[in-house]
Amino acid sequence: MHLVYRGDLPLRGFDDDVRQHMAEALSNRGIHIHHRVTVTSVLQNEKQLSIELSDGQLILSDQILAATGRVPNTQGLGLEVAGVTLTDKGAICVDENSQTNIASIFAIGDVTDRINLTPVAIAEGHAFADTFFGQKHRQANHKNVASAVFSQPPVASVGLTEDEARRKHGALDVYESRFKPMKNTLSGRDERTFMKLIVANSSQKIAGIHMVGPDSAEIMQGLAIAVNMGATKADFDAVIGIHPTAAEEFVTMRSKRQD
Repeated sequence: MHLVYRGDLPLRGFDDDVRQHMAEALSNRGIHIHHRVTVTSVLQNEKQLSIELSDGQLILSDQILAATGRVPNTQGLGLEVAGVTLTDKGAICVDENSQTNIASIFAIGDVTDRINLTPVAIAEGHAFADTFFGQKHRQANHKNVASAVFSQPPVASVGLTEDEARRKHGALDVYESRFKPMKNTLSGRDERTFMKLIVANSSQKIAGIHMVGPDSAEIMQGLAIAVNMGATKADFDAVIGIHPTAAEEFVTMRSKRQD
C-alpha cells in the first residue's frame, strides 16, 4: 500500500509530533509514504493502474483512492440572490448565534465551515432551537472540541497543538510518553503508543492533549471534560491511575520534555 501526500507529513492540522509519530507507525505497518509529491497521471494497464508521481516514480496498483478535500455544498441555494455573505470557499458566514448577515437566515453545520464534525452540527442546531424556540438563550461551544481519526493506529486530540499553544500562551511545559501497549507486547507487534500533554506555564492549565494508539478516541472523550473544566497539571497529578491501562499515563507524567 502507498500513501501519496503533497505535504511533509500526513494529518494536516494535528500536532506535529502526532503527525511524525503517525507517519512512522504507518511505515512500520508496511505502508509506503511518499512525501512532497503529487499524482501526475493514472493509466490503465492490462490488469493494473500505472500511477506516475511528480518525482518520476511509478506505482502499480489495483485501485486508487483520491482524497481531494471538500468544500461547503452551498451552490444552487440562491444565497447570493438573497444577499447572504459567503467566504471565498463558499461557506456561509455566521456569528456566534449561527445568524447570517440577513437577520432571518441562520446556518449550522458543515456549510458554515467552522468545525466540520457531526456532533458539532447537532450542538449548533440544538443551541439554535433552544434560543429561538425554547426561550433558553445559549450558544454552541466551539472550544476544546475533541476529535479522532480512526486510522490504524487511531489518533485523538483535544485542545491546542503545541504550535497553537505557544502562540497563545507563550512558555509551555510539555510532557510526553512513548511506550509499547501490553497488547502489542503480548502479540509481538513493534508499535508504540504516543501521548502528549501541553501545559500553559503561567497558569498550569492543560492547553492540549494528544494521543496515537489503541483506544485513543475512547480515552480522549473523558479527558475533554477535564480540559473544558479548566483542569491544571496539578489536577491530573492528583488522580490515581487505573493499572494496568494506557490511560493512566496521562496522570503519571512527571518529567517535562527538555527542548
